[in-house]
Amino acid sequence: MFEKFKLFLNLFKVRISLTIVLCAISGVFIVPYNNLNTLELFLVAISVFLASAGVSAFNQYFERDLDALMPRTSKRPFVTGELSPHIIWPILFLSITLSGLMISYFFINPYSCFYNFLGALFYGAIYTVWLKRKSIWNIVIGGLAGSFATLAGSAAVSPIITPEAVVLSVVLFLWTPPHFWSLAMAIGDDYKKAGVPMLPNILSNSLTSYIILFHTVILVFVTTILVLYNSSILYILAIFIGGGYFIWTSVLLAIKKTKSAAMKNFFGSFVQLGLLLILIIIDGIAI
Repeated sequence: MFEKFKLFLNLFKVRISLTIVLCAISGVFIVPYNNLNTLELFLVAISVFLASAGVSAFNQYFERDLDALMPRTSKRPFVTGELSPHIIWPILFLSITLSGLMISYFFINPYSCFYNFLGALFYGAIYTVWLKRKSIWNIVIGGLAGSFATLAGSAAVSPIITPEAVVLSVVLFLWTPPHFWSLAMAIGDDYKKAGVPMLPNILSNSLTSYIILFHTVILVFVTTILVLYNSSILYILAIFIGGGYFIWTSVLLAIKKTKSAAMKNFFGSFVQLGLLLILIIIDGIAI
């Protein structure tokens, strides 16, 4: 039973899908005086989760040849043989994604569904099928999945997207490159073996570390714009503690340029984003 549950967690990338849900829920609560009830909030969460889980599972099906070449992904079920490649799988994964989109459309509104669809499209088709194997910009464009999730949450409250939601979506867009480029620096040999054109495999680690630091500084600067719309102490804590920590780990990476420093910066990005999204939600609930 535990093994089947673990297979489910791995196949649908549940941790990533829950992070996308967190982006959507923060998009709900960043809208001033949102009027969603508990059921509507749950429907936003489940619709985004299903859309994300479906395309995440398709990502594993489509990339099983790449996953077999990288130790980090070599235990995924389509690589190990726990699941056999068959045309029924992408049909099932598409059905799961469509079920999430239908929940958005019929129980929330078409605007939220549209942004939910764009998130699934960019991750499942544009990133996975088109860009990952071909372009150094793969993860930059793929990062729009989180941005669109934020807009899907905001649109669930009002079809007119607020400036706060736009800023938060830009934050998500800017967060993804330094997050994944740090991981690529830490495990760069994996991507090189698989032939995936990640930034550290194209440029030197030294130049990549400076680019990561530049992106991180821009990211944190953009998050400070949120204070113009809400000067809550929770926002200030999220922006300056989380953002400050991420800048610090990025500075250390630029100085040391080591795999261990890159991994610390990778986790530093989680601290920055997690603190920001959670405190946005807490602040929204407290209003």
